[in-house]
Amino acid sequence: MSDINQGPADLGPADSNKPAPRQTDRWLEPGSTNALVIYILYLASLVIGVTGIVGIVLAYINRGKVGGFVESHYTFLIRTFWIGLLYALISAGLMMVAIGFVLMFVVAVWFIARCILGLQALQRGEPVKDPESWFLGL
Repeated sequence: MSDINQGPADLGPADSNKPAPRQTDRWLEPGSTNALVIYILYLASLVIGVTGIVGIVLAYINRGKVGGFVESHYTFLIRTFWIGLLYALISAGLMMVAIGFVLMFVVAVWFIARCILGLQALQRGEPVKDPESWFLGL
């Protein structure tokens, strides 16, 4: 006898060529797990900038594919990225004057607060109250 798991015995020849779905692919599918991953990618982008781009791509790919409360989170995530980028560019432009450094700090705090508030609402199973907001979406 072999200790190797052969899988289900009822697989026919047509089914043997299809790979089994992996459990790790669940975070790519539209839904609350995917939105959670995007929030985490956004927060990681403060240290590793490219993760924000990965997050916005995932948000655009999965927006409109799921209904319910998660849809408001995708809108909120997309707007968080673009508004944050706009605020950061304005702050960077003003860094020639000292106020730009202070504004960049304020933008980072705004970005973190928006992500944390979105994460909390997602974990409670609630929609973002005002996903089109320019401030915190409360």
